[in-house]
Amino acid sequence: MNATILRRPQWPALASWRAWRSWRPELSTEALLVLSAVFFAVACNGPFWRSALAIHPGNPRLAAALFLLLVGVHALLLGLLAWRWNVRIVLSVLLPVALVATHYMRRYHLYLDADMLRNVLATDRKESGELLTLSLLLPLLASLPPLLLVWRIRLRRYRPGHALVRRGVFLLATLAVIAGGALLASQDVSSLLRNHREVRYLATPANMLVGLPRALRAEGPVRHTPRLPVGEDAQATPRGAGSRPRLLVVVAGETVRAANWGLNGYDRQTTPELARADVVNFTDMRACGTSTEVSLPCMFSPWGRHDYDEARIRSHQSLLHVLEHAGIATLWRDNQSGCKGVCEGLEIDQLDSGTDPALCADGRCLDEILLKDLPAQVRARPGDRVVVLHPLGNHGPSYFERYPAAFRRYTPTCDTPDLGHCSREQIVNSYDNALLYTDHLLARTIDTLRGMDDYDTAMIYLSDHGESLGEKGLYLHGMPRAIAPDQQTRVPMVMWLSPGLAGTRHLDLACLRERATQPTDQDALFSSVLGLMQVRTSLYDPRYDVFAGCQADT
Repeated sequence: MNATILRRPQWPALASWRAWRSWRPELSTEALLVLSAVFFAVACNGPFWRSALAIHPGNPRLAAALFLLLVGVHALLLGLLAWRWNVRIVLSVLLPVALVATHYMRRYHLYLDADMLRNVLATDRKESGELLTLSLLLPLLASLPPLLLVWRIRLRRYRPGHALVRRGVFLLATLAVIAGGALLASQDVSSLLRNHREVRYLATPANMLVGLPRALRAEGPVRHTPRLPVGEDAQATPRGAGSRPRLLVVVAGETVRAANWGLNGYDRQTTPELARADVVNFTDMRACGTSTEVSLPCMFSPWGRHDYDEARIRSHQSLLHVLEHAGIATLWRDNQSGCKGVCEGLEIDQLDSGTDPALCADGRCLDEILLKDLPAQVRARPGDRVVVLHPLGNHGPSYFERYPAAFRRYTPTCDTPDLGHCSREQIVNSYDNALLYTDHLLARTIDTLRGMDDYDTAMIYLSDHGESLGEKGLYLHGMPRAIAPDQQTRVPMVMWLSPGLAGTRHLDLACLRERATQPTDQDALFSSVLGLMQVRTSLYDPRYDVFAGCQADT
């Protein structure tokens, strides 16, 4: 009799699990880097391919050349950065970060240059929280399969000398691939990189690997060393006995674009209260940059855009320090993410985490918090004062959170920070409602100054940069300034002067209104404030003082 051998049944799922556990392919580190470079070129560069191939459509030779360039550049960067001992960690960071970056670039049409990366580094917890939406789950889940592969692969070991030789050959091979890609379609590649340089900021994660060190270096002077002094020769012009002190409030606006500014002729009256306040409106104002991180230091700097030197601007003191040298006390009141070094070492009143139940909720405050107790704060120090108010303004993407319910005039609104779930009409409605509230804040500021009759008062409002609201598929801000659309670079500026200050400065307001129709840029702020407050310093430049040609005592 033949014996029957009984076998335990093999469940398919169990067999698959055992096969997976035993599957540990062996690769060299260089092979893993090549596979990663190919993955990045294919999975993380949708915006790059869409933009580059739209410029030269129907060109397979160019597509092949760009593929070789992407693979070669990423393999080269990874070859310099990742070795056997750290390659898993490097890729574990780069894979999800690259996919998340691609998600944001695709959704908002962003370009990741050094300035944008610096914005990311400077983003505070509240701002970043608004961008953490459920749509992030998709790129994070997409990063899991390649991450699992990275950790399942066994990496071959080589003797140190052999490993160095292999890496040298690998790097030479990547340079050969890059050269081959450039030569395959040399004219088209050259034309693309020369005439559309912004495309390189879409190559992910190369844009981050190259731009991040530059962004960190630019941050260095602000974060780690004291700012170098400027305007130490500043002196306030003496005035007669019995003269009232002067109070200037500068409102450094946030993300307000000129295109939607009611005073500029927008088809909606988004500035109804200012229209009744007898203000001087500058109709053609250009911003220094397209982000707070660039524009704020620039507009308070003596060099500005006309003599732009980012390292010098970030390493030196600002307009506020010059005023302090002249004996004019300053105060920075903030309802946002700080002054970006402009008020370093000076008096700061951080109000964004206030507890006023009428104005604050869930860790955010409405911008009217900036006016709370303002007269008392000013009078606490006698003499001339300059106060800067830094509102949250129209900072996106959560426009719907920037205004109280009473200002929800335009509907339907976009009531989520995930703009991809809203129509453009909803996004614009929410943005315009936030503008109505900015208008209200400025009108209330003027009313506050009118009530301080023991001072000669004035207000200057100037937005730091604009915003894209879906034009050409663009949203938010922060594009490289050289290619940024007008919506991100044209901003409003408004001035209001009390009769007392206009009279003592012998200002011709009709002349000033005429000046306000001429092209102006944010470089005007520095010398205009010095001129209005009658501060003498070698840094003052009458060419950039909008009051200079409209006063009798120049």
